[in-house]
Amino acid sequence: MIRPAVAIRLIALDLDGTLVGADLVVHDRVRRAVARAQAQGIAVAIVTGRMFAAAKPYADALGITGPIVCYQGAAIFNASDGAVLQETPLAQDVTRDVLERAATDHFHAQCYSDDRLYVDEINRFSKKYTDLAQVEPVLVHSLRETFAERSTLKIVLVDDAARATAYTEELRAYLGARAYVTRSHPDFVEVVDPHVDKGRALAFIAERYGVALDAVLAVGDSWNDMPLLTAAGFGVAMGSGPPELFARAKAVVADVAHDGVAEAIERYALS
Repeated sequence: MIRPAVAIRLIALDLDGTLVGADLVVHDRVRRAVARAQAQGIAVAIVTGRMFAAAKPYADALGITGPIVCYQGAAIFNASDGAVLQETPLAQDVTRDVLERAATDHFHAQCYSDDRLYVDEINRFSKKYTDLAQVEPVLVHSLRETFAERSTLKIVLVDDAARATAYTEELRAYLGARAYVTRSHPDFVEVVDPHVDKGRALAFIAERYGVALDAVLAVGDSWNDMPLLTAAGFGVAMGSGPPELFARAKAVVADVAHDGVAEAIERYALS
């Protein structure tokens, strides 16, 4: 079995599909593994695409008080008090172009400002997102008008999985180097600043803890976790992940239903 080259001092965990599944519950075995790591002096951080309000309950439940990464890395917050440690919004011209294109292509769009979710329609796509994130959206007359001059940390486009897959590639070709387009869920296409991803955010957190990236264990399950697993000294993919993620991982563990996070911590972090 492959082992980390050095002792793990920081554990970075994706949230949806990694820490929690469709039931949105952190299993007891996972809670115990996180607590054992913390008791051994290993820092634990959540690294997610979620907004802070949707991630904080899980940080609180796991006793995480330090930095947590939200919005795919577009914002980093202190878990204990919500202080913003770093923030990188989308360029205004990119926001306008993406929202215009989404409207033309009849794609449901969402924006985020001041840790609030904004939509201009409540429909099955908005509910698909809010049921997962457990947050209430702010309904506005028009996203294009509301965010014409207002910054957003991220734009999420929601549709059924097959259409979202094709649209991801269309947006990448359309935006080029102007944005980072990724996916955290088969039905979501997420657009953030090109200097943002989970790997860069992990480097920021590791530096704050004074931990070398070689001493970081990271666990994730989706396409947006590829930079996270690449940046960490020891990247672990959940068993439900796509093949592209497996190619970046040093190891693969069980899926979320079978407590893959606990398996990763027990195998690769605990002494």
